[in-house]
Amino acid sequence: MPKITKRLVEAAEPKGRDHFIWCDELPGFGVRVFASGRCSYLIQYRHSGRTRRVTIGLHGPVTAEDARKAAKGLLGRVAQGEDPAEEKATNRAAMTVAELCDAYLAAADKGLIMGKGGRPKKARTLYVDRGRIERHIKPLLGSRRVRDLTSADVQRFVRDVQVGKTAAVVKTGLHGKAVVRGGAGTAARTVGLLGGILSYAKSETIIPANPAFGVKKPADNKRGRRLRPEEFHALGKALATGEASGEVWQATALIWLLALTGCRLSEILNLRWSEVDLDFCELRLEDSKEGASLRPLGTRARAVLDALPSRTASTYVLPGIRGARRYGGQAHAMERFEEASGVAGLGAHLLRHSFGSTAADLGYSESTIGAMLGHAGHTVTSLYIHHLDEVLIDAADRAAEAVWQAMQTGAGPTMRRRRGAAEQQEAAAAASASPQAPTA
Repeated sequence: MPKITKRLVEAAEPKGRDHFIWCDELPGFGVRVFASGRCSYLIQYRHSGRTRRVTIGLHGPVTAEDARKAAKGLLGRVAQGEDPAEEKATNRAAMTVAELCDAYLAAADKGLIMGKGGRPKKARTLYVDRGRIERHIKPLLGSRRVRDLTSADVQRFVRDVQVGKTAAVVKTGLHGKAVVRGGAGTAARTVGLLGGILSYAKSETIIPANPAFGVKKPADNKRGRRLRPEEFHALGKALATGEASGEVWQATALIWLLALTGCRLSEILNLRWSEVDLDFCELRLEDSKEGASLRPLGTRARAVLDALPSRTASTYVLPGIRGARRYGGQAHAMERFEEASGVAGLGAHLLRHSFGSTAADLGYSESTIGAMLGHAGHTVTSLYIHHLDEVLIDAADRAAEAVWQAMQTGAGPTMRRRRGAAEQQEAAAAASASPQAPTA
């Protein structure tokens, strides 16, 4: 029995079934090698005539040295007559929903909770998760024991959030506040998070089954409104007036870029000059919602970027008014231009949806529009290609031009003739043969 070290654990090979490697330096300390190849640190001991085991943690998040220190502590308690396994089982049986949520967030902070694409949840996602936990889950279910939770309890939770039982105005920081509302969308998204938390509890053997499974969610009324040509025109005039009257350039540039690219708000706010490639007509986003992603840039969008004053002065395309951080005045900017233009509900999602709808008006397919917008399942990633093809850039160019024309004149897009199957095949073949996209 060798001493358990990082090198030993990483060299351990699966044998088609679980097996153990025990440490010769610290009796009772070992590693369980699963058939899948994963390794988990544990201790094994006897108490009251029974062999007991306590898992310390998976190799990777837990290092061999950290596991050894934890094992010494647990085995020391065994020597004093304690039973850590029984204590752990008792604690799990008594765990409340609030305590489970805290454990879930602690695991997520360590990268142990996977989000989209099997990647750890991002900081922004966890920020939203914390808000939903603190403002909806804990107030309604926090004091309940996890093992006592039933599907009926979860269904009641959905109804309570939907009717606004957790609605409140919460103070944030010195002068800020957050308005917490209920509604169908909030209820649907929050119970989705609760289901994920309870799945984590099941995987940790805290509960035998997930009580959120099968619970009916209210329809999440996704926003489907798009800008009409006259609304585009009103927004274009408001932007021109703002530029002439001394509006901060970051605010007008933000709205122009959102309107002409269809990007998400965070993608433009966090955009760095190192991710902008005007020569190849693309944005090389390092960390979008769907991971690394390439987005095509139309001529009008490239013109906006090319005219910005911060290219050599800042890392960010839209730097803050003061300091080196990114621009952070987007909320007030949207409010100002909503009032100036008269466009109700002006926001990043409305501009993004309007860009995609304009591309659909021009006759482009759902897959092409999805690639332009970076939708899940349609994302073009730099893992497989180095530059976007000419067809996709042409689509972004036409869509951006149509949006720009609408903002200048109020005219809607001219419907593009849909290609036949032969033309589509010809275009696809030309695109695959093209070594790179044309320069701007």
